[in-house]
Amino acid sequence: MNTNTDFITKLLNKKTTGLVISINDIRDKEFSGIKLTAEERFALSNFDKYRINVLNSQTEEEKFHYHYRQLQVIANLSDWREFLTKDF
Repeated sequence: MNTNTDFITKLLNKKTTGLVISINDIRDKEFSGIKLTAEERFALSNFDKYRINVLNSQTEEEKFHYHYRQLQVIANLSDWREFLTKDF
């Protein structure tokens, strides 16, 4: 679990110098009927695996909701490419 927490902290503390395309932007693209690239599909799959892993590992309701909110922020604000390289 420690690596999950480290990864969340890294994403939340990362500074960007412009607009990024987020996981939720990619999801919106898919829902709009636009075909995703293999990399985009892979990133979505990795994010979903990561999200399920983080949430399923919570043993307290308060921590579950805390991590759920963090994951929402990450899905809305982090670059989707962050989910291409990590093994989830």
